[in-house]
Amino acid sequence: MKAPLRAFAVPLSLALAAAACVAPPAPGGAAEPSVRVPAGAAGFGALPAGWPAAEVLLIGEQHDAAEHQRLAAQVVERLATQGRLVAVVLEMAERGRSTAPLHHGADEAQMRAALAWDERGWPWVAYGPIVAAAVRAGVPVLGANLARGTLREVMRDERLDTEVSDALRARLLADVRDGHCGLLPASQLPGMTRVQIARDRAMAGAVAAQAKPGGVVMLVAGANHVDKTRGVPEHLRAQAPGLRVHALGLTAGTPEDGVAAGFDEVWVTLALQRPDPCEGLAERFAPAR
Repeated sequence: MKAPLRAFAVPLSLALAAAACVAPPAPGGAAEPSVRVPAGAAGFGALPAGWPAAEVLLIGEQHDAAEHQRLAAQVVERLATQGRLVAVVLEMAERGRSTAPLHHGADEAQMRAALAWDERGWPWVAYGPIVAAAVRAGVPVLGANLARGTLREVMRDERLDTEVSDALRARLLADVRDGHCGLLPASQLPGMTRVQIARDRAMAGAVAAQAKPGGVVMLVAGANHVDKTRGVPEHLRAQAPGLRVHALGLTAGTPEDGVAAGFDEVWVTLALQRPDPCEGLAERFAPAR
């Protein structure tokens, strides 16, 4: 069984506060992506100078894979050095938060304050280098996630059910169910699915607002948010249909182990030794069932 990402391997109260990221999709159903195995910074030498040939670069990562955050920081440095990086948008910070007012010499405390960084959900040691690389280059970093205090209201907003097709909504609901190891009470599945839809829509809006001809807006988010068959790209097609979008999936192991379908390109990093996140989850959810 594929392991759900850590955002779902927690009690519901914490799951609402964390990102609504689900296990990466199984392969199949889309054109085979280009696959490469990056070897640190040296691996970037094989990329074309104009990579990506798009106004939007979506990087779908696995949150517990440290190499994925390191690669994302290296992409920031590469695009900034080329003078092409317009903005970095993060799932890991809330909408309305931005480093834009900061000087390029801002320190860690100033960057964290500007983004109202929540260490409970996202370790700064992992994502801070991405932020710092952008700030040092004079590139703004913007939050794109829903505010924590709005999540319960979002769960009750039935209008979100019509933001995607019935087929996609059913697929997202199944993702939420499977991501909770089948233990989430059935009554809560529609609400958690709305959170997923609302987050994808919010991230798409943040990206579209920053896009400029000749530049690249980069989004870092969980793998399913970036999947072209279900996540942010679905909403970008509606909000900014003229934008060229390049979806890069990062996977720990092999494409067959996780990310494959729904991406233009896949970068493979070393496999991780993970404990089964479903162990003990049944006991945690027992009172709520």
